[in-house]
Amino acid sequence: MIKLLSHLSYVAITSPDVEASVDFYVKQVGLTVVDRVDGAVYLRCWGDYYAYSVVVVPGDEPGLVTAAWRTSSPEALEEAAKRVEAAGIQGEWIDVHKIGRAYQFTGPWGHTLTLHWDVTRHHDTEGDAASIYPDRPSRRSKVAGAPRQLDHVTIATSDVDAFVQWYVDVLGFRFMARTQLDEAPISVFSVLTTNEKSHDLGVVLDGSTRAGRVNHYAFWVDTREELLIAADVLGENGYPIEYGPSIHGIGEQNFLYYREPSSLRIELNTGGYRNYVPDWEANTWKPSQGSNNFYRNSAMPMSMTESFPPADGPSATEEGVPDEIKDALLNPYAKHGQG
Repeated sequence: MIKLLSHLSYVAITSPDVEASVDFYVKQVGLTVVDRVDGAVYLRCWGDYYAYSVVVVPGDEPGLVTAAWRTSSPEALEEAAKRVEAAGIQGEWIDVHKIGRAYQFTGPWGHTLTLHWDVTRHHDTEGDAASIYPDRPSRRSKVAGAPRQLDHVTIATSDVDAFVQWYVDVLGFRFMARTQLDEAPISVFSVLTTNEKSHDLGVVLDGSTRAGRVNHYAFWVDTREELLIAADVLGENGYPIEYGPSIHGIGEQNFLYYREPSSLRIELNTGGYRNYVPDWEANTWKPSQGSNNFYRNSAMPMSMTESFPPADGPSATEEGVPDEIKDALLNPYAKHGQG
């Protein structure tokens, strides 16, 4: 079977105050503004190989406009579009800034994805941004703890298992792991990937009535030390850390969560394993096994269950569940020792 997707290429997000968000991304995160078009601001990490990886768009609420994946070939793009439409979803061919022809559709749970093959590559060859290393598209950022690249996006859905099955069957994602409650066989989190990473797409259970929400998106830094420095600098500059630094059990990445001015959650990742097994069988974790916190020595704050835009329920609950497990669904990691 043809491999359809290669990697996550960019995310487009909304912000009620675009300039405040952009200022944060430039000064605190270490991204660079590369373009401004019709109110949208295009930014890139110093190690991004393409023109941009984050687009900030004006909007009344923080949220996800689209998550984009580059396909493995031009033929794979055509095949992916055919499979989406064969699954009953009608997308459209559009022209994307500095990318070109792309196929965009809204999946069964309300999230808009953009698939493309064409790209504009980025490589600074002169001036202060040029690197002495030929493989680097730009010189390393001078902002402490600045990410090298975009890493993954985690979205929210009303049915984690069904979501996973659709994205595996239709777009060829690999299902890598999931978390089910200790109290009942209810899936509250899963990870999928298009490559050797543990995931470039995460999905959390959403008990609200609002479709298409996002929980966070993540950047990659080279080392754990850079992640710790980023946490230090953010704190010194008055930006609180929401959760971490620590290590996830699933994926084994070092993590750090914080918020940008719109309130949208950002994660920094580093470390973790690489998995090249073509016939990998996903394991089912329990919160008590450290699925979220490898060390099982802390409780996740309730604020982490918030997804965006705001809705009438947190991300880890489900309408109509028995009272005895309702607390666990609201935040399955709230118990000290489960992370």
